[in-house]
Amino acid sequence: MTEKPFVRDPDLVVITCAVTGVLANRKQCPGIPYTPVEIAEEAKRAYDAGASVLHIHARQDDGSPTFSPRVFADIKREIEARCPILLNFSTGTILEDVSDQCAYIKESRPHIAALNMGTMNYSKYSENRRAFVFDMIFPNTYAKIIRMLEAMNEAGVKPELECFDTGHTHGIWPLLDMGVLKKPLQFSFIVNVLGGIPPLVESLQLQTKIMPAGSEWEVIGISKCGWRMIGAALALGGNIRAGLEDNLYLPNGEMARSNGDLIEVAARMTRDCGRKVATVEQAKQILGLDQFHPGPARPAQPARAVS
Repeated sequence: MTEKPFVRDPDLVVITCAVTGVLANRKQCPGIPYTPVEIAEEAKRAYDAGASVLHIHARQDDGSPTFSPRVFADIKREIEARCPILLNFSTGTILEDVSDQCAYIKESRPHIAALNMGTMNYSKYSENRRAFVFDMIFPNTYAKIIRMLEAMNEAGVKPELECFDTGHTHGIWPLLDMGVLKKPLQFSFIVNVLGGIPPLVESLQLQTKIMPAGSEWEVIGISKCGWRMIGAALALGGNIRAGLEDNLYLPNGEMARSNGDLIEVAARMTRDCGRKVATVEQAKQILGLDQFHPGPARPAQPARAVS
């Protein structure tokens, strides 16, 4: 009997939880998790609240960022012991050397790996101080992108294309032409990072016109505009992301105690808009993960020294 082709229900919404990030710390928000166990406990709270995907950065026990393949493997093991949420590993780094990123993609084989699609100014400005909190260049050359894409292809891991501006979205076409990037595509449109596209409904409308037809997309709204941008994405038919990496505050201005608090609001907004929260199995179909076939995780290599 011929299997029926998957038909995308436009009302279904994939909710991703960005559980920790690398910039915020517990002085800013006590609920931010650092250790693999803490991240896994937050993963369970997010899953119970309605998230089907977890976007993961790794940290050392003191909260500083790490790209250690062993730490990513520990995080995956702890999460899988608690819930079946889909795993999305970050690969973002200002360094050109992505050996660690390629290693943990191949060794841990998450369902998805985030992939930044272009170089940009990446800054934060304080109007109160009239000074920059930080000011850097986030370099993502095609050579760097291609190396990580090749690792993802080898491991059967789906890339999630993180686009901070319209040039990042348009700039995927050489990768499609080379065959190193394959459809169906999954985009994340990040707004409200200084150096990238502004947090406007029109920004999302333009990005979705530029992306290839039939692609899946979500919005990532940084800071308090995130709730408005989630509302915009829900109205425009997109998927959504929330979590302590993106925004520390609930819509009423109170600081979130956990990622679960934020995902509960995102799920409620989804239902209030007349849409439906996707389950993990539905998210797998929506994101086309059945076309990617991660094998068993490889044994982690000896831990590298972290400077």
